[in-house]
Amino acid sequence: MSTSRRRKESSGPTKPARQTGGGEERLQRYLARAGLGSRRSCEQLILDGRVRVNGRIASQLGTKVSPGLDTVTCDHKPVTSSQSLHYLILHKPAGVLTSLSDPRGRPVIGDLLPPRGLPRLFPVGRLDYQTEGLVLLTNDGVLAHGLMHPSFEVEKEYLAKVRGCPTPDDLARLKAGVVSEGEKLWATHAAIVKPGIGSAWLKLIVHQGRYHEIRRMCDAIGHPVLRLQRIRVGPIVLGKLPKGCWRQLTPAELADIRRACLNAARRQTVGRRTARRPESEG
Repeated sequence: MSTSRRRKESSGPTKPARQTGGGEERLQRYLARAGLGSRRSCEQLILDGRVRVNGRIASQLGTKVSPGLDTVTCDHKPVTSSQSLHYLILHKPAGVLTSLSDPRGRPVIGDLLPPRGLPRLFPVGRLDYQTEGLVLLTNDGVLAHGLMHPSFEVEKEYLAKVRGCPTPDDLARLKAGVVSEGEKLWATHAAIVKPGIGSAWLKLIVHQGRYHEIRRMCDAIGHPVLRLQRIRVGPIVLGKLPKGCWRQLTPAELADIRRACLNAARRQTVGRRTARRPESEG
């Protein structure tokens, strides 16, 4: 790090000096690559003052570090980005928390993972307590950020058993958007896959990642959810994986999901450029 920059720093929390050059990266990205969590959760670690660079608290999100040159710690423990990355798919049963531990002693997905042989993984997004289906777990915070951030618009596909049988108008409302608790929620795809009298199964595709969005959308059209299962995230499908079981992603699946995140990032960049372009006259 630059000596002249270091002399200008105060002894209190501040943005650390950084070496100029092409090997720098944002601190939150570095932390995410090291497996400390998603990009967003790593940003919170920084804002909470738990991260230090070269011994100084780094409390600004614009901080950059040079891997291999700067010393990074979190809660006074060294952080390195060289650990191997792991990617799992798990079939979460209903009645299990999407968490690795619970102070109240409730069942968690961490109970379904082997006690040894894997680094600390974290779930990519969450399913609520009674929702079952596909959960991705990884220690790759960069990939997790791309999958979870709403602006990347990664599709999530669900099967929902609802009370009654929605009409074509109900399905049209789901696709046009409904307002729930002040938020507009919508499905990019909504169809009945198994009609019935007392209940029906719907296939719904969303990409917003809002809290309880499927349940809230179905409540809004008068057909509350009786059972809910997530069967796909981006290009990764649940398939025939038994409940309570997990497996590693295949190399092909990992390549597909990375490609999906990359394409989403490109669309986001193009959208920003288009939004900044001045409108033509006439």
